[in-house]
Amino acid sequence: MSQLQENSFSNVISINPYNNIYLSGISKKLTPTTTPEYSKSQFCISYLNTKGFITSRIEISKNIADEDLYDAITNKVYDELALDQAVSYKIQYIETFNNVDEENRFFNVFIINPQDLDSLYTEALNKIKYVDMVIPAPLLLKSLYTKEIIKGEGTHCFIYFQENDAFVTIYHNQEFIYTKAIHYTLVEMHERFCELYGEKIEYEAFIKFISQENLKDSQSEYKQHLITLYKEMLTNVNEIITYVKRAYELEKIDLVYIGIGIESLTKFNEIAETELGIKSVEFEFDYGYLSDANYIDQIHSLMQVYTTVDEDYRYDCNFTLYPRPPKFTKRVSGQLIILTVASIIISFIYPASYWALTYANSLKHELLKNDYTKIHNEKIDRELNIRAKEADKKKVITLLKNEEGEYISKKETLIKIHDVKVNYPMKAKIVAALIKDFNKYNVYINALLYTQEDNPHFVFSLVTLSDKEITILIEHLTKQYDGKFSFLIETIKYDENIKRYLCELKVRVL
Repeated sequence: MSQLQENSFSNVISINPYNNIYLSGISKKLTPTTTPEYSKSQFCISYLNTKGFITSRIEISKNIADEDLYDAITNKVYDELALDQAVSYKIQYIETFNNVDEENRFFNVFIINPQDLDSLYTEALNKIKYVDMVIPAPLLLKSLYTKEIIKGEGTHCFIYFQENDAFVTIYHNQEFIYTKAIHYTLVEMHERFCELYGEKIEYEAFIKFISQENLKDSQSEYKQHLITLYKEMLTNVNEIITYVKRAYELEKIDLVYIGIGIESLTKFNEIAETELGIKSVEFEFDYGYLSDANYIDQIHSLMQVYTTVDEDYRYDCNFTLYPRPPKFTKRVSGQLIILTVASIIISFIYPASYWALTYANSLKHELLKNDYTKIHNEKIDRELNIRAKEADKKKVITLLKNEEGEYISKKETLIKIHDVKVNYPMKAKIVAALIKDFNKYNVYINALLYTQEDNPHFVFSLVTLSDKEITILIEHLTKQYDGKFSFLIETIKYDENIKRYLCELKVRVL
């Protein structure tokens, strides 16, 4: 049974924490609201966009017991992804079934820094106090299969663009297998469009064009540049699809669902089908809800549907840090109040027992009073001895502190010497490792400089045929050497004489 049905909530409120948009669902009707309020009778659900979490696929030996599974996955995630050991990441996972490997189990792992959640939900918590469920956006798509909105088996690719997120997600035989954020949010699409157009236009004008004009019939000067943008976007998607087919041994993608988080007259599925060569349909589904709004983001509808799915048929991957308080009888304070009331009742039922206890305590008090005089005298003698011992102790402590200070000073000196001797990063080793990565991405070195000014760092003069190769290289280096080096490229220039792209990559050892 779903949590909504089990607790008989009066309504569901779905939250987009990135734009602080709230949608209330009551009796199959969805209503946007700008003034959400705290209510015990409403169920609150939200989501994380694909840019807001880390995801990876890992394998764990089948010999690991289920009770030790979380610890084993956590340890492996920290090790393989080189996570910061000082941060207690919140980790959730779902199992991916694999009939080929008989020795290991495979899991899709989702990771987020709790501090990111705190900053993301500050405004929402001020209004509604709690969030029952926070789900990674790609996992919401599971409800489309569970509620039979999408029927049948096969491999499906979902592509969706929002103002703050854009993702590609793959489901195989109705189960999640892969997701990846792409750099084509509406904000990023606007920036890239301005580059192609060669002139800065307002974001609102860009969104208005997408919403109100059909690209197929448009005669606008924006049309050709927007087509170029869509082709770049779908080229990126095609690269992801190619990778997933190879990595997961998939024969083909049967169907592509593609859509955008705003109302649009352009049929993106027609463009996608032409560019990808895969049958494509719009990312719009009949969820069975009515609404007074002109357009509702598909993610909101997915969240509303997700709450109606039985817990056994959806992914257990809840990232919330703000659950509603437990029932009164399960709270510590509630149990204390119940115990107090019970004690008062018992005290009225058995007053005689309390009177007897009072009399017994009086007798005990007299006996203890007689012992007090004797013990008090012994106490005074012992206090005098203790004071003498404490004076000796202070002298010894003073001497010990002086010795400890000298010891710590010598220890710190030895540690510094050890760090310089053992841990000092070898420049040749760093250069060799980076050059290997450069060659891997067809980026070559024209010159190399190491300087001590303005923080010691390397400066690599790079040459390549395509600026895209530099971008891919930087993305790879940033992930590969996260926490070890920082990378900076200020400009990328194109040299007409040699027909090459030139840039300077600054690498600083952290």
